[in-house]
Amino acid sequence: MTAPTTPRPRSAAPSPAWCADPYALALRTGRGPLFLHRTDGWLLPLDVHRWCAGTDAADESVLARCRGAVLDIGCGPGRLVAALAERGGRALGIDVTPAAVTQTVRRGGTALCRSVFDPLPGERRWDTALLMDGNIGIGGDPTALLERIAGLLAPGGRLLAEAAPVEVDERCEVRLDDGRGPLGTPFPWARVGRRALLRHAGATGWRTARSWTVAGRHFAELVPGTPRRDAPAGTPSSPGAAP
Repeated sequence: MTAPTTPRPRSAAPSPAWCADPYALALRTGRGPLFLHRTDGWLLPLDVHRWCAGTDAADESVLARCRGAVLDIGCGPGRLVAALAERGGRALGIDVTPAAVTQTVRRGGTALCRSVFDPLPGERRWDTALLMDGNIGIGGDPTALLERIAGLLAPGGRLLAEAAPVEVDERCEVRLDDGRGPLGTPFPWARVGRRALLRHAGATGWRTARSWTVAGRHFAELVPGTPRRDAPAGTPSSPGAAP
């Protein structure tokens, strides 16, 4: 297919939380500490070092399944977008954080400061969408996110999604935390383990083409289909499950 054209970036309204200086600083320096801080005080460490490094074996297992034009949703500092560009692939990253977009471009990738819920270039013409590094949590509603992504893909397209490393299914409100306390405004987030990811996917009409695990990271290749509104929601795991 013809790669979706990339227009000049338009003004967007990134989440103030993700534009907080500690996140931008972590991306610039390539290290943390950085956490998502839940309202009950629980902390989820963010793997900034891995995001800013080159691709590893788990990443490569995902890149090997990318086909055609690729949209990386929540691309962060752009390691996957840059890796695809280096190999001659057609890829666009989107992220609500200007610092992430800047890092992606510096690494040789193409990126826009945009939310997945904003109008995007090439809607219904993307061959592959990526949802890595916990980004199933974007917006705090996996069902809404999966439905939105289905509307971005071309016929025959696929979503390559990463699940949480533990069996959890929770929605919560979080803030950024650099180890010295929470910062910025709260925003909704979700954590979804492998079984919950496949359950949410089935409920919104996705078919699981395959799933696999590399180095303790869990992935699924999903193909959109007809929503099954009567699919069981399942029993959420305890919100306090440890990462």
